[in-house]
Amino acid sequence: MNTAESNISPSAPVDAPLITGNQSFSSVTRRISEIVEVELKKTPKAWYIAFSITSSLAGMMTLMIGWLLWEGTGIWGLNNPVGWGWAIVNFVFWVGIGHAGTLISAILFLFRQRWRTSINRFAEAMTIFAVICAGIFPGIHVGRAWVAYYMFPIPNQMDMWPNFRSPLLWDVFAVGTYFTVSCLFWYVGLIPDLATLRDRAVNKVRKAILALFSLGWRGSNRQWRHYEKAYLILAGIATPLVLSVHSVVSMDFAVGVVPGWHTTIFPPYFVAGAIFSGFAMVMTLAIIARKVYSLEDFITMHHLENMNKIILVTGTMVGYAYACEFFIAWYGANTYERAIFINRAVGPYAWAYWTMVTCNVIVPQLFWFRRWRRNIVWMFIASILVNVGMWFERFVITVTSLSQDFMPSSWDYYTPTIFDIGIFIGSFGVFLTLFLLFLRFLPMIAMSEVKGILPEADPHYYKAQEIKDKQVIGTEGEQVQLS
Repeated sequence: MNTAESNISPSAPVDAPLITGNQSFSSVTRRISEIVEVELKKTPKAWYIAFSITSSLAGMMTLMIGWLLWEGTGIWGLNNPVGWGWAIVNFVFWVGIGHAGTLISAILFLFRQRWRTSINRFAEAMTIFAVICAGIFPGIHVGRAWVAYYMFPIPNQMDMWPNFRSPLLWDVFAVGTYFTVSCLFWYVGLIPDLATLRDRAVNKVRKAILALFSLGWRGSNRQWRHYEKAYLILAGIATPLVLSVHSVVSMDFAVGVVPGWHTTIFPPYFVAGAIFSGFAMVMTLAIIARKVYSLEDFITMHHLENMNKIILVTGTMVGYAYACEFFIAWYGANTYERAIFINRAVGPYAWAYWTMVTCNVIVPQLFWFRRWRRNIVWMFIASILVNVGMWFERFVITVTSLSQDFMPSSWDYYTPTIFDIGIFIGSFGVFLTLFLLFLRFLPMIAMSEVKGILPEADPHYYKAQEIKDKQVIGTEGEQVQLS
């Protein structure tokens, strides 16, 4: 045995396996491809039931938005002081949901975190669908949706240009850039898997469509080099966007002089909250998809536990931001700031504030304990509660500050109408409809990336197997001689 061989222990693998079930390259391709090969595998009835429910909710939202355009924003619960209601709350909520996908894909990729490979694909898809839902609300909350193109710097015959000092325009640029880069990042990562589905396709129409979108991918060394370079560049571009997009969204509030808004803590606070809520939504969807499609070998407890740790860290950061806000309001000696924060805790919206604190600060603390981090039922409940709490956070920031501003004569209590609630529920219908279509027609797990973390992909794997085989043969030979 030479020196190189002696340094390899056949009994101990180089890394602990992230994918269980003794998977090989061929089994990974088969297990994941079979889910989306509609010509070979019948679509489950449960998918049709879920799709009919979510598409009905999306249709309900479309009708309500149509009525909104006909009647105006008076159908919402807006009143004199509360000029921003559920529309802006929902916008910030959905932008936050979209943060985890790019973080999992870009930042964890740059840090070479191998556990991201099983969850990055549907997290990226979730990002795109969440940003689509977020994009609905800025267009309709301005009232005149038919002139929404004014928000874009498009040359026109009227020489009307957007106001670049307006936070609404900052949102357009930030979210538009984020959506574009996220789509490119998602699509580039899909190309090798689309080529795999193309080569397995039986239906000629499906094969032609997959051939078109796989861009002639054949898996050559030259193509892989260009692919990895492009993926790395997009990851580098997407990484600052994770930090910048929600920082810009937070400026909608921070540049205002309304008590409770005018603070410099908002950008880091909003970014931490966005990652917090985004990972919670990834957790919710991952647990469901893992169970329905029997993907326990690919989305293992190791993946779920790592996501729970990130939820714990970001949840603690959010709790720290809540405490800082109260400290700044007290230490700043601003009468109006103090009144707003006391009102949040003990005023008419105290029920919303304490719901936010319970869901965002107290619930994630149970993830300090390994038993709770690895409990499927609890992590599913916690992931839903976190997003409930994050929605209430945006509600508390928006409504409590506006309902009691500088002039007590204009104070009023905000109450949502059926149209506020219906459009919000309908946005979940849009999100889940798009997500169901994704699950049915595109691979939810990145096959090419998962194969890269299998033991077979390690160059030492075959050498270790060869040494192990030699040792087994040598042992058998000794036994024969002894007999």
